[in-house]
Parts: sequence; C-alpha cells; structure tokens
Amino acid sequence: MAIAAHDPASLSLSSGLDHPVDGNLALDVLAQANVLAHPALRRLGETLEPVPAGRPAWSRAELAGRLCELSAGQDGALLSTAVSLVVDAQRDGEPVAWISATRAIFFPPDAATCGVDLATLVVVQAKDALLAGRAADVLLRSGAFGLVVLDLGTSAAMPTPLQGRLVQLALKHDAAVVCLTDKQPGESSLGSLVSLRGQAARRRSRDGRRFTCEITTLKDKRRGPGWTWREVRHGPEGLS
Repeated sequence: MAIAAHDPASLSLSSGLDHPVDGNLALDVLAQANVLAHPALRRLGETLEPVPAGRPAWSRAELAGRLCELSAGQDGALLSTAVSLVVDAQRDGEPVAWISATRAIFFPPDAATCGVDLATLVVVQAKDALLAGRAADVLLRSGAFGLVVLDLGTSAAMPTPLQGRLVQLALKHDAAVVCLTDKQPGESSLGSLVSLRGQAARRRSRDGRRFTCEITTLKDKRRGPGWTWREVRHGPEGLS
C-alpha cells in the first residue's frame, strides 16, 4: 500500500528502525517499527472525513456536519430535491431554515403538498449571497437548526472565511448546510470547503404526469464522487 508524507522534511523513516534498510521499505517492516503511526503519514486514498455507514442517500443524515452545494439548471430539479431534503429533516423532528438570496422563492402550496410543514419552517429573505451566508451564521450559532438551506441563485459567491465559519458551526451542531446554486456541471463550485457537491436534473415520464429527479455527486469528501440518488415525483394537478 502506498503512503504519502505530509511533511517529509520533519520525518525520518529510519529513526524507528533498529537496523538499516536498503532500497524500498517493505510495509511489514514499517508496521513493525510503528512508523505508520507517525502523524505526518497517511495512506493514499484515505479521505479526510469519516466514511458514514450504509448506502449513500440524499438525506439530512448524510449531509449533517457538512457544507454542501446542490446545483441545477432551469428545469425545476433544484427546488424539488431541496424540498425533499426539507421534508426528510422535518420528519426527523429537525427544525429547518430556508434563506433566499433570490427574488423568487418556492411556491408554498406546492411545498405543502410535497409534505413541508410550513408552520415550522423559518424563511429568511436576504439581499444577496453574502448576507444570506451571514444570516446562516447567526441561525447556526443558536444550535437550534438541523438543516439550513441557502438559495443563492446564479453567480453565487461567498467569501472563504464565511464558508469556514459555516463549516465549523455545521460540525459543532451536527447541522446540514446546503447551498442551492444555478450552475452547470462544468462550472466551479463555491469553494474547496464544500464537502459535497451534487448536480440535480429532472426528466419527465412518457405519460407526462411523473418526473424523475436525479442527483449525481460531483464531489464527496467522505464517499468519493459518482454516486447517484433518484426519486420519482408526481406533477401538479392539471398537468397534461
């Protein structure tokens, strides 16, 4: 198994051995000398975040303690998948806040039809993405919210220090922070502190009354990218 040194200058591999070793160091020899326990070493391929048990799912539990970004185009998949996440959190008894930095917001009757408890959903309207992030900072510091959704729209940007605070607060309070952005898969994410990035898309069924919403993970610091999640939803009444 390959290993990588984070700080080669400060590490002496031979310091833990009781005899000189020529050529490549065998892994069993390294293990005998307890060199692999050195904090400057990690195995290649190891993720920096713990891998959760079970199969991946688009759920609050999967996203808890993380700063996430969910992107989509104009096909409506973004709101559908975000509302599904709100329903999942509320079903587990977690308070949810929805912060919008866009002029438009979800249609409340449709959200209620999908199962959202509007009476307990906190909705905040922010002027732009920066103020939306600051509002999320305030709400997360209360420790009362299990899920905070930030609808940032197009051309969204948030300073890295502010993203860092959201990450720390998400970890501290086991909350999921999900940023919704209007982006294509080839566009850059909000930043390197995003733990999971998903791309949502929606397809209509042949009968025209159902839709398949699919999320493809472009980045996942815990499980690795590439896993997908699908959900079939029914269209509103009167849709032909």
